Amino acid sequence: MAVAELYTQYNRVWIPDPEEVWKSAEIVKNYSVCDKVLQLLLEDGTELDYPIDPESLPPLRNPDILVGENDLTALSYLHEPAVLHNLKIRFAESKLIYTYSGIILVAMNPYKQLPIYGDAIIHAYSGQNMGDMDPHIFAVAEEAYKQMARNNKNQSIIVSGESGAGKTVSARYAMRYFATVSKLSSNSRVEEKVLASNPITEAVGNAKTTRNDNSSRFGKYTEISFDERNQIIGANMRTYLLEKSRVVFQSENERNYHIFYQLCASSQQAEFKHLKLGSAEEFNYTRMGGSTIIEGVNDRADMVETQKTFTLLGFKEDFQMDVFKILAAILHLGNVQITALGSERSTVSDDRHLKVFCELLGLESGKVAQWLCNRKIVTTSETVVKPMTKPQAVTARDALAKKIYAHLFDFIVERINQALQFSGKQHTFIGVLDIYGFETFDVNSFEQFCINYANEKLQQQFNLHVFKLEQEEYMKEDIPWTLIDFYDNQPVIDLIEAKMGILELLDEECLLPHGTDENWLQKLYNNFVNKNSLFEKPRMSNTSFIIQHFADKVEYKCEGFLEKNRDTIYDMLVEILRTSKFHLCAKFFQENPVPSSPFGSAITIKSAKQVIKPNNKQFRTTVGSKFRSSLSLLMETLNATTPHYVRCIKPNDEKLPFEFDSKRIVQQLRACGVLETIRISSQSYPSRWTYIEFYSRYGVLMTKQELSFSDKKEVCKVVLHRLIQDSNQYQFGKTKIFFRAGQVAYLEKLRLDKLRQGSVVIQKHIRGWLQRKKFLRERQAALIIQRYFRGQQTVRRAVTAAALKEAWAAIIIQKYCRGYLVRNLYQLICVASITIQAYTRGFLARRRYRKMLEEHKAVILQKYARAWLARRRFQNIRRFVLNIQLTYRVQRLQKKLEDQSKENHGLVEKLTSLAAVRAGDMDKIQKLELELERATAHRNNYEEKGKRYKATVEEKLAKLQKQNSELETQKEQIQQKLQEQTEELKGKMDDLTKQLFDDVQKEQQQRILLEKSFELKIQDYEKQICSLKEETKALKDEKMQLQRQVEEDRITSDGLKGEVARLSKQAKTISEFEKEIELLQTQKIDVEKHVQYQKREMREKMSEITRQLLESYDIKDVRSRLSVEDLEHLNEDGELWFAYEGLKKATRVLESHFQSQKDGYEKEIEALNFKVVHLSQEINHLQKLFREENDINESIRHEVTRLTSENMMIPDFKQQISELEKQKQDLEIRLNEQAENMKGKLEELSNQWNRNREEEGTQRKTTEGHNEMCTKEKEELILKNPEMQEEASEHLKKQFETESEVESSFRQEASRLAMENRDLEEELDMKDRVIKKLQDQVKSLTKTIEKDDDVQLPSGPREYLGMLEYKREDEAKLIQNLILDLKPRGVVVNMIPGLPAHILFMCVRYADSLNDANVLKSLMNSTISGIKQVVKEHLEDFEMLSFWLSNTCHFLNCLKQYSGEEEFMKHNSPHQNKNCLNNFDLSEYRQILSDVAIRIYHQFITVMENSIQPIIVPGMLEYESLQGISGLKPTGFRKRSSSIDDTDAYTMTSVLQQLSYFYSTMCQSGLDPELVRQAVKQLFFLIGAVTLNSLFLRKDMCSCRKGMQIRCNISYLEEWLKDKNLQKSLAKETLEPLSQAAWLLQVKKTTDSDAKEIYERCTSLSAVQIIKILNSYTPIDDFEKRVTPSFVRKVQALLNSREDSSQLMLDTKYLFQVTFPFTPSPHALEMIQIPSSFKLGFLNRL
Repeated sequence: MAVAELYTQYNRVWIPDPEEVWKSAEIVKNYSVCDKVLQLLLEDGTELDYPIDPESLPPLRNPDILVGENDLTALSYLHEPAVLHNLKIRFAESKLIYTYSGIILVAMNPYKQLPIYGDAIIHAYSGQNMGDMDPHIFAVAEEAYKQMARNNKNQSIIVSGESGAGKTVSARYAMRYFATVSKLSSNSRVEEKVLASNPITEAVGNAKTTRNDNSSRFGKYTEISFDERNQIIGANMRTYLLEKSRVVFQSENERNYHIFYQLCASSQQAEFKHLKLGSAEEFNYTRMGGSTIIEGVNDRADMVETQKTFTLLGFKEDFQMDVFKILAAILHLGNVQITALGSERSTVSDDRHLKVFCELLGLESGKVAQWLCNRKIVTTSETVVKPMTKPQAVTARDALAKKIYAHLFDFIVERINQALQFSGKQHTFIGVLDIYGFETFDVNSFEQFCINYANEKLQQQFNLHVFKLEQEEYMKEDIPWTLIDFYDNQPVIDLIEAKMGILELLDEECLLPHGTDENWLQKLYNNFVNKNSLFEKPRMSNTSFIIQHFADKVEYKCEGFLEKNRDTIYDMLVEILRTSKFHLCAKFFQENPVPSSPFGSAITIKSAKQVIKPNNKQFRTTVGSKFRSSLSLLMETLNATTPHYVRCIKPNDEKLPFEFDSKRIVQQLRACGVLETIRISSQSYPSRWTYIEFYSRYGVLMTKQELSFSDKKEVCKVVLHRLIQDSNQYQFGKTKIFFRAGQVAYLEKLRLDKLRQGSVVIQKHIRGWLQRKKFLRERQAALIIQRYFRGQQTVRRAVTAAALKEAWAAIIIQKYCRGYLVRNLYQLICVASITIQAYTRGFLARRRYRKMLEEHKAVILQKYARAWLARRRFQNIRRFVLNIQLTYRVQRLQKKLEDQSKENHGLVEKLTSLAAVRAGDMDKIQKLELELERATAHRNNYEEKGKRYKATVEEKLAKLQKQNSELETQKEQIQQKLQEQTEELKGKMDDLTKQLFDDVQKEQQQRILLEKSFELKIQDYEKQICSLKEETKALKDEKMQLQRQVEEDRITSDGLKGEVARLSKQAKTISEFEKEIELLQTQKIDVEKHVQYQKREMREKMSEITRQLLESYDIKDVRSRLSVEDLEHLNEDGELWFAYEGLKKATRVLESHFQSQKDGYEKEIEALNFKVVHLSQEINHLQKLFREENDINESIRHEVTRLTSENMMIPDFKQQISELEKQKQDLEIRLNEQAENMKGKLEELSNQWNRNREEEGTQRKTTEGHNEMCTKEKEELILKNPEMQEEASEHLKKQFETESEVESSFRQEASRLAMENRDLEEELDMKDRVIKKLQDQVKSLTKTIEKDDDVQLPSGPREYLGMLEYKREDEAKLIQNLILDLKPRGVVVNMIPGLPAHILFMCVRYADSLNDANVLKSLMNSTISGIKQVVKEHLEDFEMLSFWLSNTCHFLNCLKQYSGEEEFMKHNSPHQNKNCLNNFDLSEYRQILSDVAIRIYHQFITVMENSIQPIIVPGMLEYESLQGISGLKPTGFRKRSSSIDDTDAYTMTSVLQQLSYFYSTMCQSGLDPELVRQAVKQLFFLIGAVTLNSLFLRKDMCSCRKGMQIRCNISYLEEWLKDKNLQKSLAKETLEPLSQAAWLLQVKKTTDSDAKEIYERCTSLSAVQIIKILNSYTPIDDFEKRVTPSFVRKVQALLNSREDSSQLMLDTKYLFQVTFPFTPSPHALEMIQIPSSFKLGFLNRL
C-alpha cells in the first residue's frame, strides 16, 4: 500500500519541536497527495496546519501497543522520534534504564542507586536467553558468557559513552557478573582479585569532572581469561591515553585523581606521618578546581578500601608505601616555588617542599633545584647550559610531575597484571572495553582528537558487524539479500591516519626543533582545505580546524597539540631521577627497551581490514604514534572476537534522577551509533515475527475459510497476500515473517479497526436490546393504565340501581347453586375414597400380617442358627484358651525351673560368701579379744601408777608439814634475822602447793576420762561380740538348711532320673500311636467317601424333587383348561378356595420336608466339621505334647547337671501323660461313634427319600381328583344364571391375582432352595479342602515322628532380645553391605521404613551390652563416616539422599528412644523400655548425627531445587494454562543466533509431576511426614520466589491476562497440596507474595480508592516490588490502559510509611530452619528380621 494511505484521520505523527526535539500530533483530516497542509491536533488541544512536502511527510507515530518495547528495532516505524519516545516511556515513566536496539544495549544513567544488581538478579539472568528477560547489562554479559562456552570463541563487550554516562559502572557490573557466575563452580579467589583491580584503577585513573563525579580519564580493556571449564583463571589489563594533564591542571569544579585526596584525608594517620602531607587545600595540584570534596564521598574510607584491594591482590605494605611516597612527592613537587630572576632567568628558593620531594625520592636537592631552572643543549661541538624563564621552569616542573605519575600509573597496571597472571593455558577470554565515547566541548584539544579518532575506528567496526549480522539473518531465513546503504566512515579514518594524514603531519612537525602548532596547522590547511570535504577551516579563526566525524562536526584548537604529542621532559631531570636512591623512582627512568605488549602475544588472528602502520620508527616515540599502534592492536583484538555493545547515555547534565532531557539524549544517540543501527534496520525488514505469533495476534483478521486450513504457515501467507497487496513490503522466511517499516503498524490499525467494528456491533445489539426491553416495559405499563382507566369509565356510565340489584340477586343465586353442586360432589368423593381406603387398608393389613409371619419364622430360624454359631464359637475359643493355658503353664514351669536353678546357684554362692564372712568375723573377734586383754592390762597399770603417785604426794605433804612445824619452832629464834626470807619462802611454798594441787586435779580428771572411754569401748565390744554370735548362729542354721536342701535335691534328682527313664520307655510307644494314626486316616478316608456319596445322592434327589414339583403343579396348564364359567361355578360353591387351601397345605408340607432335610444335612455337616476340627486339634495337641516332652527332657538333663529342683514338674508330667492316654482313648471312642452315626444317618436319609416319593404320589392323585371335580362343576355352572358372571369375573380376577402371587412366591421359594443347595455344595467343597489340609498336616506329623528319638524337635517360638551379634572384624563388612552398597530401590528395603537404621541400632545395642567402649565407639564412628561417604558419593542422587536422610533420622530417633531419658520414653511400650541402652550415654553422637542430618537435608533441598528450577518459569509464568486467554503479545524481538531456546517446552503439568515425584520418593524412603512438609514448604517458596523474580525482570509478562494465568497455576499448586494432604505444611503461605503480585496485575489501577486497596492488600510485597510491578505493567491490547505516573506516585506516597526491605528480588537461596521431630519407632526390635538381600548373614539374632 502507498505510504500516503497511512496518513488518515486519528493516526498520529511527529513534528519537530525546538524544546522537546519532537512533538506528537493527531491527524484531523485524511491526507491526499495534492494537499499542501496537514491538519493536526496537538496534545494540548490546539489545532495546527502543518505545511508538508509530499516527498518528506512527517514521521508516523507507532500505536500505543508498541510503545515501551524492550527492543527499539521491534517498533513498526523506525525513526528518531519513535526511538526517543520509546526511551522516554521506559526511562521516565516505567523507570527502566536498559533498552535493546538490535545488538546494542542502551543504558541510561539513572543517577540513583537501583536494587537491580544483587546476586539474586545475577542468578535470575544466569542461563537465560537474551530477549527472554528484560534488557540488562547482565543479559549482555550472559550472552557473551554463553557464546564463549558454547562456541569456544573469544568475546568482547564494548562499553562506550560520554563522561558521566555510566561506562565505568556498567563495565564493573559486567565483570562482576562473570566473577559471580564463574565463582558458582569454583572455590578459588581469582574472581575476587579480578574485581579488586577496579577500585585501584579507579583511584589512580578516575577523577571528578563537571559532568561526572567518578569519570574515567583513561581507556581500559580488561581481558578476563577462562579455562576449559569456563572458570576464571586470570585477567590482563590494557590502558589507553591517560589524561596526564589533569595531574597539574584542573578546571573549575573539577578534581585531580581520587588517590591524591584519599592520601591527604589519611595524612594524620601514623603510617603516613613521614610523608609530611596535609589537607588537600594545601597543595597546588589538588586545589586548582576549587572543589576538594565530593558530596557523599568519604575519602578516608575510600583510602582504607584501596589499601584492602592492594592487599587482596598480594601487594605488600612496603610496595603500597612506595606508591604513596611517589604520590606524596608529586604533591610536594607541585608546591615548589619558582621565582623569576629578571626576564631570562629563574630560580628555586630554599623551599621546604623541594626538600621533602628530594627526601622522599632520594634525590639531591641542589641538582634538582639547578636543573628545574636550566637546561642542557648538546651540539656537535659543545654543550651549553641555558637558563629558563619562570614559565618555562614551571612547565618543566609540571612535565616532570606528569611523567612521574604516568610511569606510576603504568607500573601499577603492570603489577596488577602480574597479580592476575595465571600459570595454566588460556582457553578463551572475554574482553571488557571501557572507553570514552565521542566528545565535543567548547574547547577541544589533542585529547578529544584522540578520543574521537578511537570512536571512529570503533564505529567502523560496529557498522561492519551490524551489516554482517543482518546478512547472516537473511541467509538463515532464505531471504533474498539486497545491498543496504550504510554510512562508512573510512574517509574520516584515512584523513586522520593515512599517509600524509593529520597524525603523520603532526609527528613530522614534532621532529623539527623549531616546530610550532601554527606551522602544523598551516600544513593542514594547505593539504586538506578544499581538497577533502571532511576537513574545514573555521571562518573566524586561524588557530583551529574542523573535522566532520560520523556523529557531528568538531572544532579543534591547535594550541598544545605538539607539546602533548611530544610529551617531553628535559634530559638532565631524567638523569637525576635515574640516579635516585629510591629504587622505584630509579626504575621508572631506566633506559630499557619498550617491552612487547603481553596482550598482543595472545592474539594470533589478523584483522580483516588492512591497518595502516607508520614507516618511520621515530614516530613511535610520540603519543599519537603510541596511541595509533595500541588502537590498531585493540581493533585486531575486537575483530578476532564476537563483540557485544553497550552504549551509555547521560539523560541530563544536572545529574537529576530519572530526568529526561530530549536534546542531550538525541545528541548522544546520534553520536553513539544507535540511530545508525535503526537506520540500517529500517532500510530492510526491521519487524520480524514468527508464524505462530502472527497467527495468534492477527487471527481476528482471518476469514472462516482461511482459519479452516490446517497449515498455519500457509494461512499466514494467504492472509498477508490479501491484506497487503504490495508483496515487496514483506518476505516469508523459514520460521519468521519479515516486514518493512510501517507494515506492523498498518496491521495493528486493521486489527484495531476490526475490533472496534466488532465492539460497535456488540454495543449496537446490546443497546438495541436494552432499548427494546425498556420500550416493551413502558408499553405494557401504558396498556395496563389504559385498561383500568377505560374500565372505570364504562362502569361509571353503565351502572344503575336496578342493575346493581339484579347483579346482586344473581350472585346470591349462583352462590347457593354452586354450594349445592359442590356438596354433592364432595359426598360422592368421600364415599368413593372411604371404600377405596377400606379395601386398601385391608390389603395392606393382610400383606403386613403375612410379612410378620415370615419375619417371625425367620427370627426363630436365626435364633437357633445364631445360638448354634455362638456355641461353636465358644467351643473353639475354649479350646484355643486351653491350648494357650497349656503352653503358658509349660513356659511358666520352665521359667520356674530356671529361676530355681538360679536361686540354688545364688544360695551356694551366698553360702560360700557367708563362710568367708564368718571366717573373717572370727578373725575380727579374736583381734578384739586381744585388744580387750591389752586394754585391761593398761587399765591395771594406770591404776597402780595412780596409787603410787598418790602415796608419794601424801609423803611429800607429811614432810612439808614436819618442815613447817620445825620452821615455826625456829621462827621465834631467828624471826628478826630471817623475816624477809621467811616471807619469800612462804610465797614460794604457796605457789608450789598450788601447782601441786593443780597437777593432782588434772591427773584425776584424765584418769576419770580414760576410765569412761574404756567402759564405752568395752560396751561396744560386748555388743559386737553378741551380734557376731547371733550371726554365727544364723549362719549355722542356714548351713543346716542348705545341707537339707542339697539332700532333698539329690533325692529329687534321683526321682527325676527314674521318671526320665520311665518317659523314655513311654516314648517307645510312639510307634503304637503311629499305627493308631494310620487307622484314623483310613477311617477318615472312608468317612470322606461316604460324605461324597451322600453329597451326590442328595444333589440328585434335590434336582428330582424340584423338577417333579414344577412339572406336577403347572398353573398355566390349569388356567388354560378352566374357562371363566368353570371358575365361576367353582367360586360359587367355594370349592376353588378349598382347592387353593389344599394346594397351600401341600406346598407347606413340601417346605417343611425340605426344611427338615436341610436341617438334617446341616447337622450332619456340622458334626463332620466338628469331628474334623476336633481331629485336627487333637493331632496338633499330640504334636505339641511330643514337643513339650522333648523340651522337658532337655530341660531335665540341664537341671540335673546343675542340681536344681525339678521335682515341681513331676506331677505335671504325670498329668500330661495321663491326658495323652485319655486323649488317645477318646480318639478311638469318637472314631467308632462317628462310624456308627454315619451308618445310621445314611439309613435315615434313604427312608426319608422313600417317604418323600410316596407323599409326592398322593399329592398327584389329589390334584387329579380336583381336576375331575372341576370338569363336573363346570357343566353345572353353565346352566346357572348369567347375571352372576360379572361378579364371578371380578372375583376370579382377584383370585387369579392371588394365584399369581402364590405362583411367584412358590418360584422364589424354589430358587431360594436351589441357592441353598449351591451354598451347601460350596460348604462341602470347603470342608473337603480343610480335610485335605489336615491330611497333609497328619502326614508331616508322621514324618517327624518317624525320626530317631534322639533327634530333638525344635522348641516353640524363640524369644529374641532385639540385638544383633557381630564380630569386631566384621564391622567393615557391615558398613560396606548395609550403607555403602545398599540401593534405595530395593523391594525389601521399602517394607519397613528405616530398616537399615534399625539394624544398625540393634548392633549398637549389642555393643552396649558388651560394656566395651572401644567396640561401641568404633561402630558409631564407622557408621557416621559411612553415611557421610555414601552421601558424598551421591551428591546429585535425589533418591539416595532421601533414603539416607530418612535412615539418619530414624537412627537418631532410635538413639533417643532407647537412651533411657524420660522425655523420650513416654511413648514406649514396657517391652521397648527394657531394650534401652544400659552402659553408655550416646548424647554426643546424637549431636553429631543431627549435624550430619542437617547437611544431608541441605544437599537434599539443593538437588530438588536444581531439578525443579529450570521448570518453574516455563511452567508457572510462560505456560498458558487458561486456553484462549493469551497473556503475551508478540514483540518481534530478534534474538541472537546463539540464544535459540533448545530446551523442551515445560508446562504446569511438568511442575506438578516433578513435585509428585519428589513427594512419592520421600514417602517411599520412609521420610518423616514433618520433614516432608518442611521440604514441600521449601520447594513452594522456591517456586514462588523464582516466578516472582522472573516477573520483576520481564516487563512483557506484567499484564492483566498473565495475572489470571498465574492465579490459575497457583490454584493447581493448592489442589496438589490438598490431594497430598499437605495443607498443614504452610507451603501455601509461601506463595502469598506471588498471589498478591498476580492480584495486583488484575486489579483496577486508576482512582485513589484503588491505590488505598493496593496498599492494604499487598502486605507481602515490599514497596519497591509494588512500584516495580506498577511501572512494568504492559497492556496487551489497545483497549487496556497503562498505569499513569500520577497513580504510581499516589501508591508510592502511601507506601512511604512502610519500613520494609529495599531489595527488589527475593532470595531464592534462603532456607527455612529445619527441625527434626522426634518420632518413636513403633517396630519392636525383637520382631525385626534381616532380609537375605542385605547380605548380612554374619549377623546373629540374640
